[in-house]
This record gives sequence, C-alpha cells and structure tokens, in this order.
Amino acid sequence: MKAPVGAFLPPNYRTRLVANLAEIGQKAWDRLAFPDGEGTPFLRYAFLAALHETGCASAQSGWEPQFLTLWSGADLVGACPLYLKAHSYGEYVFDWAWADAYQRHGLPYYPKLLSAIPFTPVSGARLLAVDEPTRTLLARALMELGRASGLSSLHVLYPSAEEAAQLAAAGMMRREGVQFHWRNPGYANFEEFLASLERKKRKNIRAERRKVAEAGVRLRIVRGTEAQSADWGFFCRCYNHTYRAHHSSPYLNLEFFERLGRDMPENLLLVIAERDGRPIASALVVFTAKTLYGRYWGELEHVPCLHFECAYYQPLEFCIENRIACFEGGAQGEHKMARGFLPVITHSAHWLAHPAFSDAVENFLARETQGIESYVDELREHNPFRKPDPSGECR
Repeated sequence: MKAPVGAFLPPNYRTRLVANLAEIGQKAWDRLAFPDGEGTPFLRYAFLAALHETGCASAQSGWEPQFLTLWSGADLVGACPLYLKAHSYGEYVFDWAWADAYQRHGLPYYPKLLSAIPFTPVSGARLLAVDEPTRTLLARALMELGRASGLSSLHVLYPSAEEAAQLAAAGMMRREGVQFHWRNPGYANFEEFLASLERKKRKNIRAERRKVAEAGVRLRIVRGTEAQSADWGFFCRCYNHTYRAHHSSPYLNLEFFERLGRDMPENLLLVIAERDGRPIASALVVFTAKTLYGRYWGELEHVPCLHFECAYYQPLEFCIENRIACFEGGAQGEHKMARGFLPVITHSAHWLAHPAFSDAVENFLARETQGIESYVDELREHNPFRKPDPSGECR
C-alpha cells in the first residue's frame, strides 16, 4: 500500500506508512503515545516492539504492521497503530459474521485494515497526535488510506469516545460494546471496599477467599522490577497450560513476556499462588499510577476460586494500597459485577468499501446499539453496591 497524499494536508505535512517502529525510534514514538507516563502502557514502544519482534504480532502471524504516520517536516506529529490483518483472531470486537457473509457471496474480506493493539481489549488513544487539529487531519488521512487501499474494510478498535466521534465524522460507522471496570473512591483497605457492597456480595467474596486459604494456598506479589527469569518462565507455563486446556492456541510466547520484564518492568505485577512451597498458578496485570489492567492468567493445578483470588482480589488490594483509581477488568464478564465492577460502554469504528454490505452493517449496528444500551441499563439496575454508585468510565 501507499500512504495517502492528502490534498487537505497543510504545506510541509506528509504521511508515511511504517512497517517497523525502529524507523521512528522509541523517543519519538513514546512522545506521542505515552507522554510523561500518561495514557495506556500498551501503546508504549516497548510493548508494541515486543509484540512485533517476538513474532506474536507480525506478518507471519497475520498482523502485518503498516502504521500510518503524519510528519511536519522531520517531526512526527501524528501516528496510528495500523495492521494489514489476515484474520479476525485476537481482536475482541467480533466481525466473523461479516467475513462469513463476504465469503458466501464470493467476495474477499481479508486482508483488512485494522487499527488496534494486538490481543489487547483496552480503550485509549488510537489517533496519536500533538494536538486536536492534527488528530482531525490524521482521522481524515486514515479514511483516505482505507478508500485508496482497495481492501474490504477499515476498523478501529477501542478508541476513546472522542476519537470514535471524530472517526464517525470522517465517514466511519460507530459500534458499542461493554466492559466492566472497578473504581476506587479512596478505600482505606479491602474491608472498607467490602463494606460498600450488598451483604450477599460481601459474604460470597469472603467465602471465595476463605476457600483458597483453606486449600493451603498462599499468594506472593512480585513487581516487575523484582521478577526473575524463573518467575517469567513459570508464568508462561501457566499461561500456555490454561490456553491449551481450553483447546486454544496461546497468542504470546515466553520471549514476549521476558521482553516486557526487561523493557517495561515498572508497569508489571505478577501474582503467584503457591501450595506446599510449589507455585501452581499466576496472574499478570499491567498498571500505571492511575489504572490497573487485568491481562493474563493461568494455572497448573485447579483450586476452586483461585482465579478470582489471583486475577481480581489481589489486584484490587494492590489498587487500594497504591491509590490506583481504576481497575479495568478486560473483555466481557458479567460475573465481575458481583465483585464490584460496573458496566462501561466501549467503542469501535468501521468502514466497509462495498456499498450494499456497508448498508447492511449500518442497519445491524443501529439495532445492536439499542440492544447494548438496554443491556447496560438492565445491568445498572443490579448494582452490587449498598448505595447506588454512579457509573462511568475511569478516565
């Protein structure tokens, strides 16, 4: 593909497609994607480079980097993480039915253009820019690239609500989804959090934690800055074992986790469960000063309720102790509500080149959006807190 020329661009501005982030460099990329440690750590150069250079997200795995960049002279002023995608795995916003419809009509759906963080259903910036006017230019350039590419479609997954509106103004269709986030109003400790819940929810959480303790399991918290090679090796064993137990192939590999431990340890936390002195399960979460993200989990031995302890209750305690305002629980999962998580609307944006399919998808999305909004209203009627807790995003 060629980058769009963009007659709308100001003088001295140009776009360029970048297949290797090394062409940009860590300093220039992180100045846009993770300025002063703000924003999602999944956009950090270290995270994306680890995905690409370990083969987890590469042309060979069906994720071919084609990052759209915007330059003013020699300065990078805008960028969009963008992939030429050969399938729909690892996205968490499902378009399998659209691909199937194309196939049944003898039309190619893949490859498609996808702006996303591979394997990471976390909302945040997708149009990285030095200011709002530049962000608008980048949205227009992205749409121009989609139209000029000759591909079936363009998709932007988990942008911010503001970016979703900009993309809609540029000609894309909006889609909504639901996640569950926990918010910390300033709990002094885990017991104070429990006291805010309805009696039944509070009782169930205590029972779940008691089962883990009575099974002889002890938990060990390891910050990324303290994790050893053996910790990463053990975590990856758990991760692989659990994927395969669910008859799935793991997306990530040991080299990827070791790279994260080397290049961005300050954003990582391992929860390791041990019984009789042996590690048996582990969870990995990613965090900043403001937000903790539930990410990966695995076990070698099954213990009832251990998943909840490792992946929810220990990270919740960490949030409270470190005054982290939000815990994003990841994709799907109504069961999170019983543990204090509330529904939050997520966004995506889509453009299909074929007019008839575009119309069909637009009609489908209109009906789906009504269903999502009714679903969220119903969920909020079953608020787990003793007093109504205002819902809303963490940011």
